[in-house]
Amino acid sequence: MCACIWRLMLSSIMSQVMTAKVNMDNWIGMMRLAFVVGALQGCTPVGLRPVSPDLTSGDGLDFAEIPDAVPRDEFRSRSGNPETYEIDGITYRVMESSDGYREEGFASWYGGYFHGRTTSSGDVYDMYLMTAAHKTLPLPTYVRVTHLENGRSVVLRVNDRGPFVEDRIIDLSFTAATKLGMAAEGTARVEVVALDPPARVRVR
Repeated sequence: MCACIWRLMLSSIMSQVMTAKVNMDNWIGMMRLAFVVGALQGCTPVGLRPVSPDLTSGDGLDFAEIPDAVPRDEFRSRSGNPETYEIDGITYRVMESSDGYREEGFASWYGGYFHGRTTSSGDVYDMYLMTAAHKTLPLPTYVRVTHLENGRSVVLRVNDRGPFVEDRIIDLSFTAATKLGMAAEGTARVEVVALDPPARVRVR
């Protein structure tokens, strides 16, 4: 009888010890997870980190040394200029010519996620070149983009479609946004003016 009681008491004690150990392991695991989450909250996704005012990236790339696009006579892209196209139920009509185009509105930029992907014109997107995306300008079109708050301006080659956000008129490469001083903010109010020469239509 006494032996049975002692076995029951010992079994109960061992059960409590194991439960306490599991709870302690869970607590330690939760503390480790909290530490990792706290560390990650201090990180910024690659391609979205604020850019230093001196236009120098963390790996030493000097954006100020990257030249603007130089307007030149080009044929219109075969793949990037359908008469119309549809995105998310909205139909866009490509302009017949960029001649005389001028518009003010908000610019945004796109970077690492699209780097190396094919653009609407068939070019490979390079976030370190002076390019841009526009919903309806003929591809390619050369434009001057001016930041309306700080007065900075850049010349870009439009070779892609976008941005498909209601209040934005142009999407800039990461380098273009950096040179304009808007990469950290993400958007800025700009003036976009098409430059000569307009892209020529191919004669079939």
